[in-house]
Amino acid sequence: METKERRVGTVSRGIRCPIIRERDDLATIVSNSVIEAAECEGFELRDRDVISITESIVARAQGNYASVDDIAADVRAKLGGGTVGVIFPILSRNRFAICLRGIAKGAKKIVLMLSYPSDEVGNELVSIDKLDEAGVDPYTDVLTLEKYRELFGENRHPFTGVDYVEYYGNLIREMGADVEIIFANQPKAILEYTDTVLFCDVHTRRRTKRLLQKAGAKIAIGLDEILNAPVNGSGCNEKYGLLGSNKSTEDKIKLFPRECKQLVLDIQKNVLDRTGKHVEVMVYGDGAFKDPQGKIWELADPVVSPAYTDGLVGTPNELKLKYLADNDFAALSGDALKEAISNSIKAKDDNLVGNMASQGTTPRQLTDLIGSLCDLTSGSGDKGTPVVLVQGYFDNFTNN
Repeated sequence: METKERRVGTVSRGIRCPIIRERDDLATIVSNSVIEAAECEGFELRDRDVISITESIVARAQGNYASVDDIAADVRAKLGGGTVGVIFPILSRNRFAICLRGIAKGAKKIVLMLSYPSDEVGNELVSIDKLDEAGVDPYTDVLTLEKYRELFGENRHPFTGVDYVEYYGNLIREMGADVEIIFANQPKAILEYTDTVLFCDVHTRRRTKRLLQKAGAKIAIGLDEILNAPVNGSGCNEKYGLLGSNKSTEDKIKLFPRECKQLVLDIQKNVLDRTGKHVEVMVYGDGAFKDPQGKIWELADPVVSPAYTDGLVGTPNELKLKYLADNDFAALSGDALKEAISNSIKAKDDNLVGNMASQGTTPRQLTDLIGSLCDLTSGSGDKGTPVVLVQGYFDNFTNN
């Protein structure tokens, strides 16, 4: 009997799960949800399928929460409780505002230094065109709040409608601290105001720390060093501290998941034991992509994936089909072209770095690529699919 040719490649499915609570057996719930979805919807699990779990339900099952008071206590202990320079925060009500409440509660005065024209992940305070018109050089110029308002007035975020300069200033005052706001992009600029600095950038934090220490900061610590251990019995994240945290309630944050490699291994084993299929498993947070309209880079988490099984290590090793079709096999068509390309794929080297036929393929970590796909699939709202099953990701043109 002739084998029917497959007509579908990669498929991404959101998997509905029960609402996860603290201390739930997440490995069992995720395994059950995926297997039951396959039975209900009539598809089969295959070797090398990828089960992806959003970091939110992992942290929730771990009970990895902390309060504003916990943040304040740690800030006070590590930064002295006086004047603290808080530099390079992202502009987010969900991500940073609640952290700022705790930080302000742990200090007498906050000197808030905002990067401009946008924060680290692309949220604009002012357009680059307005900087050009005003003759402002963001690489060198330090602006006071008064100068910023004089030049640029009020600037509300295009998606949220929030003036983050006003919002953050008011929030600090509400927590009982004095506030001074400046705008600069050189870390050392804050040292004109205070030598005690909490830097809040995510992906450039190591450089910021090095530059602050070189410039003579007395204390220079990052958000990854706040709540990197429990405070009064709170949750924590030993590796990332407050980075990757989200607002849970008005007074509580959910931290990024703690060590969860065992979780992905347990899910992998559960599925193998019950189905005989060797799947890969990962935990994911933000995807790593940029919105061309809002200019926002999505990745506010410190990493896309804090834990994954070993089969997800590395980058894709792919040939560019259109390159082969337009160059090596330009004289062929139809079945002859299909056979020639299939043979090239079957014979490809394990490492295609430098091979012209691989140019234009995506040289990024597998977990970043798959995590981005899963983030777009699950969304961040009310879809109710905190687990995503990706099938066929490792297939190529030759797989039937």
